[in-house]
Amino acid sequence: MIMQTITGPDAFSQLADEWDSLAAKSITNTPFQTVAYQESWWRNLHPQGSSLHTIVVRQDNNNLIGIASLYIDNGILHFNGCVEETDYLDLITTAENAEAAWTAVFEAITQPDFPTWHTAALCNIPADSPSRAILAQLAATHSLTCQEEVIEVCPIIPLPDSFDAYLDQIDSKQRREINRKLRRANGADAKLVIISPEDDLDQAVNDFLNLLQKSTFEKRDWLTDGRRAVFFDTAHAAMKAGTLQLMFMEVDGTKAATLFNFDYNGRIWVYNSGLDPEAFGALSLGVVLTAKAIEWAVENGRATFDFLRGNETYKYRFGAQDTEIYKITLNK
Repeated sequence: MIMQTITGPDAFSQLADEWDSLAAKSITNTPFQTVAYQESWWRNLHPQGSSLHTIVVRQDNNNLIGIASLYIDNGILHFNGCVEETDYLDLITTAENAEAAWTAVFEAITQPDFPTWHTAALCNIPADSPSRAILAQLAATHSLTCQEEVIEVCPIIPLPDSFDAYLDQIDSKQRREINRKLRRANGADAKLVIISPEDDLDQAVNDFLNLLQKSTFEKRDWLTDGRRAVFFDTAHAAMKAGTLQLMFMEVDGTKAATLFNFDYNGRIWVYNSGLDPEAFGALSLGVVLTAKAIEWAVENGRATFDFLRGNETYKYRFGAQDTEIYKITLNK
């Protein structure tokens, strides 16, 4: 096994030709493991004074089997991207190589020349990741305490093969409400707009962010310059990769509701949303847009509609079911 630790953001450019190929086969294969997202998060949102350390694991000189993008902040080791903006995190490795790759990572981070840390706080690991069991075993081997806790839920909808079948599987009251709101929006000539490569993407992202800020005071305050930059970076990278789904509901040329989704790995990932509550409020365009996004996903053969982190009530009205993500804390 060959290990290399790359300190600083040069890791993203050095591994650019290999990173996404491994991420696409990884135990946790989400938009957040891509090199573009990982690089943008670090550049725009890493804590001041923190240091980035990317551990690269190879079986031989050519066979990459693991990438651990980690940063240290005040003696605490985190996954790059943790915690607020990045819904799923994990070691980038295949199921076949997960134990070997994690073992190599532990060997690297426990070497005397690795920067000092006293706690590893590894967040947003999916419930079905083999990392949970492997980390507990390796913690015991290295005389570390290990604590696991559910940090958040990610409600998802397993999608059937037709929109009618989807509607049949949700609560009858909610089904009637969705159908009523879809009819009312259609009667008002509300239009679904999906941004394509031919559109002005920067303008579309600006429109999205404008609606996001109008949604709630919390979202307005959440949208820092760094997070704004991540949206622009991520939109351009995802559009180039063919995985961006930026959607709007528009009435009379006015955009009133929006979803910033990823269409990735047979799944729709709802990264964030926006709504102008004062524009066409009676049409419930936020609900309409979510229903149309689900309809699009079904009609285009996607298997899952993932609302990502948070237990907001509206997600369950659409029939979502909880999945869990974990935080694993290791202490020396």
